[in-house]
Amino acid sequence: MKSTLYWCCGVALLMLAGPALAVLNIFATVPEWGALAEELGGDKVKVYVATNALQDPHHVEAKPSLIARARAADLVVATGAELEIGWLPLVTQQAGNPKIQPGKPGYFEAASYVTMLEKPTRLDRAEGDVHPGGNPHIQTDPRTFAKVAPPLAARLAELDPANAAYYAARAKAFAERWKAAIANWEMQAAALKGTPVIVQHKAFVYLFDWLGMKEIAALEPKPGVEPTTSHLSEVLATLARDPAKMVIRAAYQSNRASEWIAERAKINVVVLPFTVGGDAEAKDLYGLFDDTVARLRKGAQ
Repeated sequence: MKSTLYWCCGVALLMLAGPALAVLNIFATVPEWGALAEELGGDKVKVYVATNALQDPHHVEAKPSLIARARAADLVVATGAELEIGWLPLVTQQAGNPKIQPGKPGYFEAASYVTMLEKPTRLDRAEGDVHPGGNPHIQTDPRTFAKVAPPLAARLAELDPANAAYYAARAKAFAERWKAAIANWEMQAAALKGTPVIVQHKAFVYLFDWLGMKEIAALEPKPGVEPTTSHLSEVLATLARDPAKMVIRAAYQSNRASEWIAERAKINVVVLPFTVGGDAEAKDLYGLFDDTVARLRKGAQ
C-alpha cells in the first residue's frame, strides 16, 4: 500500500513540474547559428540548418521541405537584420506553427544582441542590397557569438525549463572556452592590424572591425550587384594609388572577379569559409576562426 502511495506521489510531482521535452527541435537559418545551438543544447536539441555554407544567404528559395521542417520546430534561430527577409517570413507563415512566429518565444534573432555596423543613413534600392538595420554578416567576428550565446541559452531554458540547468552549464563552459580561443586568435592575427584589403562583397566588415584591417574597395559596384568590367577597372585604378595586400571573397562566391583583379594587381586571392562548413577545416565554430585567421595570415605574406 505504501509503495503504491509513493508511486502516485512521485507521478503527481512529475506532472506538477511539467514534462521535459524529449528533444528541442531547432530550425537554424544559417550554419553558424545551427553550430551555436548545438554547442549550447548538446543532446537536448535536434538542429536542422536550412542553408549550407556554399549558398548565398541572401537568396534562398522557400521550398516545401523548409516549410515542413519549420512546421515541426520549437525554435527558429535566425540572423535577423533582414538577411533572411526574402524567404524566412514566407516559410514561417506557410508552416502554420504559432510557436515560431516573430514576437513569440520560439523565434530568436541573433542581430538583436549585437551592435550593428554600416547602418544606412538613407534607404534607396538603387544603392543595391541595402539592409536598414545594418550589415547582417555578424558571424565573421567571433565576439558576436560571445554576445549571442547567453540569450540563446536563456531562450532554450525558457522553452525547455526542465533542462535549464543543463543549458546554463553548457553556456558557461562555452563562454570560458570561447574567451580563451578569441585571445589565441587575436594573438595569431596581431600582425594583420592595418592590412589593406579589397573584398568581393561587403561581407567582412565585422571581421575587419575585430582585427583592425582596412577595406580599400569592393568588387561589387553596389552590394549584391555583380561586378562589372568597368567597375573592376576602377578598382584596379584605385589599387594603383592605394595598394592592397589581398582580395577576399566568401567560399560561396564565384571566383571570376577576384581572380581577374588579383592577376592584374599582383595580389593574393583569399577565400574565406564565411561560415561553418565553408571548407574542410571549418567544421565547427572553432574551426571556422582557426581557418579564417590562418588563411588571412597566409594571404598577407
